[in-house]
Amino acid sequence: MKVGVYYKNSDVRVEERPQPAVGDRDILVKVMACGLCGSDLLEWYRIKRAPLVLGHEPAGIVVETGKLVRSVKPGDRVFVTHHVPCNACYHCLTGHETACTTFQNVNNFEPGGFSQFLRVTGRSVDTGTFVLPDSVSFEQATFIEPLATAVRALRTVGLKPAQSVLVCGSGIAGLLIVKLARAMGAGPVIATDVSPYRLEKARQYGARHTIAAGEDVPAFIKRINEGRLADTVILCAGALPAARTALMSAERGGTILFFAVPKPGETLNVDFNPFWRDDITIKTCYGAAPVDNMQALDLIKQGTVDVSDMVTHRFGIDRIGEAFMTGAMTDSCLKIIVEPNQ
Repeated sequence: MKVGVYYKNSDVRVEERPQPAVGDRDILVKVMACGLCGSDLLEWYRIKRAPLVLGHEPAGIVVETGKLVRSVKPGDRVFVTHHVPCNACYHCLTGHETACTTFQNVNNFEPGGFSQFLRVTGRSVDTGTFVLPDSVSFEQATFIEPLATAVRALRTVGLKPAQSVLVCGSGIAGLLIVKLARAMGAGPVIATDVSPYRLEKARQYGARHTIAAGEDVPAFIKRINEGRLADTVILCAGALPAARTALMSAERGGTILFFAVPKPGETLNVDFNPFWRDDITIKTCYGAAPVDNMQALDLIKQGTVDVSDMVTHRFGIDRIGEAFMTGAMTDSCLKIIVEPNQ
């Protein structure tokens, strides 16, 4: 079978590998679509483990199941996730599933979503495999995991209707948060980015106001929000300037969520006195648990969050190198879908 092997962002090669063998508790999925995630393009994060086959947003058809598998059958259309929690440890039982050691350290994909066939193993078979309704396409299904992270983010901040929201960074994650926040009745939603193209998309997807990231964002928010800063601030970009902007943009009693974080080793000098005095909460959010994925699937199925209009490029596996290069062009693309069997 063909796989896309990552060496670095500018060197992703098509190689041949044997089709994975299926054990008693495994399933084999013919991958029909897999999203290219922004994290796949974080070279500093990926290159230290290269070469490897990436792709953690795959949807496809079950073609083989182990003899002990009962949750799915050949022919089922599915979306699968590579990281799932154990559902038994202290962190899982207290609602912090993505802090679970199993979630963070066990990858249940072989080799990865950028391959023609994918073996799914371990807990991902029972709790990380979702059968798709006929109304949800493979392409739409690739958004389940990224939308699930947005679901978890807005649950973490406890977003309430009519609250003002600032989204710092309008990549796919930021834009999904814009869409979901609007669907939940937030308002006004304000988005920032360095890219005029992405700011235009943010307006198209429901942001009432947008502003270039390099401008005076706090002053702008006060000007359009009756003299107040944002009730909720969500950092969706890892750049240090974006993090500094987020920390300056929350209203008294508000919440700042670090959905994205700066690179390891990059630090922020923070005077916590204003946050303490003004009762501002700082939180973090990482990944998505099975319950988040289930809710995301339902949001897509019901049409509450439309994801179809976010796909700008599609590539077969033979052009996966071009897919990665295109993904780095923030002024001309949003979501890239790789179709390994097209």
